[in-house]
Amino acid sequence: GGCRGAVLTRRGITLRVLLRDGLLEPARGVLSIYYLGKKFVGDLGADGTITWQETGQVFNSPSAWATHCKRLVNPAKKSGCGWASVRYKGQRLDQYKAAWLRTHQPNAPANEESLASEGEEDELPEEEEEEAGEGRAPALEPAAAKRAEERSKKQPCRSVAEQAAAEPSPPGKRPESKARVPVRYCALGTRDSARNPQTLVEVTSFAAINKFQPFNVAISSNVLLLLDFHSHLTRSEVVGYLGGRWDTNTQLLTVLRAFPCRSRLGDAEAAGAVEEPYYHGNPSAESKIAPFWVMPPPEQRPNDYGIPMEVEVAYIQDGFLTNDVLQEMTLLVEFYKGAPDLVKFQELWSQDQTYLDKLKGSLASRTPKDQSFTHILEQIYSLLKHSS
Repeated sequence: GGCRGAVLTRRGITLRVLLRDGLLEPARGVLSIYYLGKKFVGDLGADGTITWQETGQVFNSPSAWATHCKRLVNPAKKSGCGWASVRYKGQRLDQYKAAWLRTHQPNAPANEESLASEGEEDELPEEEEEEAGEGRAPALEPAAAKRAEERSKKQPCRSVAEQAAAEPSPPGKRPESKARVPVRYCALGTRDSARNPQTLVEVTSFAAINKFQPFNVAISSNVLLLLDFHSHLTRSEVVGYLGGRWDTNTQLLTVLRAFPCRSRLGDAEAAGAVEEPYYHGNPSAESKIAPFWVMPPPEQRPNDYGIPMEVEVAYIQDGFLTNDVLQEMTLLVEFYKGAPDLVKFQELWSQDQTYLDKLKGSLASRTPKDQSFTHILEQIYSLLKHSS
């Protein structure tokens, strides 16, 4: 902490300052974050560090902890808005900053720039959630409440739905997803621990490097139907496994089964392994599926990154829909029911199509020859409308 005689903006107030002056006390489990249905709990150390209880990781500031946690749930998240998102015993940390300023610097100008911590921006209200059944945060003191009210008049927060209504977006574009620009493989260089593990890398064709695809791939239409269905249920990324046969003689990999993982992105075991494979710029109802293979680096350059290679695939039209696929579809609907990122299928995807129409249109190209299962699919669609 700096000299008490000096004027500090909110950027200069740290957890160590608040601990030193008695506004906070170090203790286990007193810090928390609620984000898209996921709760994170942390310990406050006497030195102002935060230890995330779930993994034991130590963070030097609320911003660092909040950014890390929120990116586990939403990899596209740019900042964590830590002081507005992290709560100490149920009350937001930025309110403790305001209390410190009122006590130690009552005459300091409260300009707009000093209201947010460095590198942070206002959080959308629905992204931060209170866990059901927990008590409300202590009421603000009148002065703080008035300042918050004045600020809200100057900078009204709008929900994602309100923003979408005010600023129409092209059909199919999700307003809450932030686009990430892929980088070319040649720009990666050697492995670097400082590189963001969520970096998207453009795929390379085998023709571009004067090579032939070293193996062939065939995928069953039932597999494509199931993974396409899974991808339509949520606005977040999905993950799963593919299974099949490898024929050594013909160098043919045949994908025969899909195993969707019924897991949230906030799960500690799954989050780090999930990337963002979906394509935001697709204008048609039918999904674009882009298989790729990460080719190992050359032996003479073992520290290079693997090269993501575009893989050509042959598609096998199944004769009928198997019971295991129908069961997986039903289980997925049940799993995502009530989730904050569940797609609302009755809402419009384009000017004349709902999200349910889009789903049906995309799955139409992956349906088997035997149409006797149609009535079962309609039952699943009815479940979707009811769930959303």
